[in-house]
Amino acid sequence: MNRWKDDPRRFYRNRVSAANLISYNVRVRETDLMISSDIDLSSVALESVHKYRSFLESYINIHPDFLTALVPIPMDPLVPEIIGDMMEASALFHVGPMASVAGALAHYVGKDLLVHTDSVIVENGGDIHLCLNRNARVGIFAGDSTFSFRVSLNVRADEMPLGICTSSATVGPSLSFGTADAVCVKADTAILADAAASAIGNVVKNKRDIGMALRFAQRFEKAIRGVVIIIDDHLGAWGDIEFS
Repeated sequence: MNRWKDDPRRFYRNRVSAANLISYNVRVRETDLMISSDIDLSSVALESVHKYRSFLESYINIHPDFLTALVPIPMDPLVPEIIGDMMEASALFHVGPMASVAGALAHYVGKDLLVHTDSVIVENGGDIHLCLNRNARVGIFAGDSTFSFRVSLNVRADEMPLGICTSSATVGPSLSFGTADAVCVKADTAILADAAASAIGNVVKNKRDIGMALRFAQRFEKAIRGVVIIIDDHLGAWGDIEFS
């Protein structure tokens, strides 16, 4: 069953395979999630999105620098957990806290849904919270690169739950100071993966930078599991990455 309608801005969703799961779209203003789970949890997901957006919006109203900062801001021990996690990821990878917002929403909505289901995929603009009881493949969309949709990551059931997030300088509205068509990161959570993908993507100015960016990624080997970098017809990878 598939209850979400095609959106020309997110046509890559046509390449997402969620066999034996029910798929549906949940939208609240800028938040646009494609979710697959064992049962239809659209009402639970909608409530979850509203909850976490409320936390973020309330904090931003009081601390507008949380929205605009391009570098870490001081930690605040009294914030909701989602904001604290974003601050920690921001500090670790030296990016602004909003660099992980899409991954954070995917992660926390996914956690809420796992109370009601054993299997869930939450995709938020290329950032994915993945928890299945079987092996999975995740395709990489890299814009006009020759590798776009031609490489997929194999993900073992025993690796999940995990986050797989992609940052791009050529696709989508996200801010990047690099030029990579795709920087795809695997990590324990989509929050870490999203922040890491942004940080690594920022250092890729041209195809000659792939090796340097992979060495940069290795500095965070305790926080991320692996990375794939694609620019034009060049690809580099490091870590626990298996292609199919």
